[in-house]
Amino acid sequence: MPPFPDSRNVHLPNCSRCPELVSCRNRISWGTGPLDADVMVVGEAPGYGDPDAERWQGGNWTGMAYTTRHSGGKIRSLFAELGYDPYFTNAVKCFPEGEDGSNREPRESELRNCFAHLRAEIEQVNPDVVVPTGKHATKALFDFESIRLEGFLGCVLSPVECERLGVTTLPLLHPSYDNIWIGRLGYDRAEYVTAIGDILAEFC
Repeated sequence: MPPFPDSRNVHLPNCSRCPELVSCRNRISWGTGPLDADVMVVGEAPGYGDPDAERWQGGNWTGMAYTTRHSGGKIRSLFAELGYDPYFTNAVKCFPEGEDGSNREPRESELRNCFAHLRAEIEQVNPDVVVPTGKHATKALFDFESIRLEGFLGCVLSPVECERLGVTTLPLLHPSYDNIWIGRLGYDRAEYVTAIGDILAEFC
């Protein structure tokens, strides 16, 4: 697997649009990867992670998307296996702390506040396909396009044209939960990976 990029694509240093997130974040988790990538992978929000880990510390400490061992390792390995070098980012750039100190789901207001950053990244990178992973990342894109998300599982592996953003989106399962949900889609892991690769090949 390639190493993490050496730099982050910072759009607004010290962003303070969400005071609750400012109070619990350590670093803003900006996007990283090739600025001419064919594929942009969008997570929901950075994980708290482990600040003492040698490599997989997590976005709250690295300031980079998908750098926790569990989720980051899985999604980066997936795209390396498929032969892509994506741009990785999050729908919400700051760690959303729950009552127990771990991640909570990002609030709709936080997704709205952060969407301008995500839209700027899409315009800058201009990928062929944007891959939101999980319900919240998908909903952030669909809400901007006024596309109703009836049920997340039903839209996984179904490309959607986002006309306002000028990109094709391909919703995928969040890597934290794909071991639970892949079977419910009727795939094993190898079949799921093959399906992703076949769809991406149509657009990239």
